[in-house]
Amino acid sequence: MWGFGNYGDMSFRPASIGLLPLLTLFVSGAVVASEPVNFILLMGDDHGWEETGYYDHPHLKTPVIDEMAVQGLRFDYFYSAHSSCSPTRGSFLTGRHPNRYGTFTPGYSIRPEEITIAHLLKSKGYRCGHFGKWHIGPVKSASPTNPGAMGFDDYVSHDNFFEMNPPMSRQGGPPEVIKGESSAIVVDEALRFIGEAEADDSPFLAVIWFGSPHEPYSGLEEDLALYDNLPEELENKEVSLTSNETGKRVKRPLRAVLRERYAEITAMDRAIGTLRDALRKKSIHENTLVWFCSDNGTPPSAPLATPFRGQKGTLSEGGIRVPGIIEWPTMITEPRITDIPAVTSDILPTLCDIAEIPLPDRPFDGTSLLPLIQGEITEREEPVGFWHFSRPDAGAKPYIDPELQRGTTPLVKESGGILTRNFRNYHHPRIRDRDYLGDRAWIDGHYKLLVRNGKDGTEQRQLYDLRHDIDESHDVANERSEQVEKMATELRRWQDSVLQSLRGDDYR
Repeated sequence: MWGFGNYGDMSFRPASIGLLPLLTLFVSGAVVASEPVNFILLMGDDHGWEETGYYDHPHLKTPVIDEMAVQGLRFDYFYSAHSSCSPTRGSFLTGRHPNRYGTFTPGYSIRPEEITIAHLLKSKGYRCGHFGKWHIGPVKSASPTNPGAMGFDDYVSHDNFFEMNPPMSRQGGPPEVIKGESSAIVVDEALRFIGEAEADDSPFLAVIWFGSPHEPYSGLEEDLALYDNLPEELENKEVSLTSNETGKRVKRPLRAVLRERYAEITAMDRAIGTLRDALRKKSIHENTLVWFCSDNGTPPSAPLATPFRGQKGTLSEGGIRVPGIIEWPTMITEPRITDIPAVTSDILPTLCDIAEIPLPDRPFDGTSLLPLIQGEITEREEPVGFWHFSRPDAGAKPYIDPELQRGTTPLVKESGGILTRNFRNYHHPRIRDRDYLGDRAWIDGHYKLLVRNGKDGTEQRQLYDLRHDIDESHDVANERSEQVEKMATELRRWQDSVLQSLRGDDYR
């Protein structure tokens, strides 16, 4: 299934099988009674691809994530749909590229007409909960894009990122400070929700979006102590990040910054362990799909150990390639590693395929990974598109009343003179030539086309073989000019579809 609507030969490919509650699955020769599959979707905040033990990071300790990687399905080419936070989160929930609904950069909201995985699973009898960072609109009850409006029955959420003792909104109410380490808190809230779903004998979707390891960094003493012996030479390099004391930018030695960042990642890893242990104690882990990923690559405040070119905010691999793991013991009975590209936009189509829910009649940019989970495919049929959209004109008509877009949950980082976050989204009634500009990329198999426009307006194209050129240092565009033309044509056609969605055509 490719999400351009139905044009050319890229229409939706039906799922290979569904998992109806009354069916029986045959797994590895054994008969397994079929039940609705539970879903838990985990996402780190600014957690880079290389920041795990299983990718041989020289310092980080992530034993739980490492265990998931060696027991489940590990994606070595998993991508966030964007190189920054809010847009990727929109793709995670909708299966659609964020430019389709105007979530261009952090601080842009989703649109109320979008259909999320929570809406769809709820229609199938699932209880749906969101816990942690939201960042695609305010979480207050009046917001038309809060988690409740987007299909979630239960939520304890924050407009943006959060640190220790986070102020969270419960069901859209006024923020309340919850004492403790933030990753442990959101997992505890999710486990409460899971217990309530169990009591009702309901299948569930739990979306857990951690506030870690986004800066400003902090950590428990026990976790900080694990990183007391980072290399001394890191003391000589300074990086810019937010001060926990003032909320403003400050320069600090990289050694101290990484000590705190790695402590946050370790705490997140431990919280995931608490979750997995609880699933086993409840005897529901076998038929619960747990999916872990991140929203973008490593930020500029943590430049260490990446094998990639670029970082958060770029369409180079360092900005968009992130950790990706699926655990689902009923179906993934043997550990596997795949080099088939996958992206956060694949989450909704995959879960709908598993739950046998038809996709809404609108363009999607992801595809079901169920055939991959089942070991039935060896390559991805549909390319993956990325695009940094140029921002709307000054004076564009707001899509949502600005008062409804005002955030309420406090955070440490100051922006625009305030310690909360407001959101925006705009109408885009017509398509212009300049709307096609902005950095964009097209991944087809193991080739990646990067397209940029120079200051003189000319288009610059680069082609990389990701299988043999991990740091995108060898441009093969001249050697493979026909492939470049083919991929550029497909990319432009995809942009046509995205702009039609941005204009509002999908809602008519």
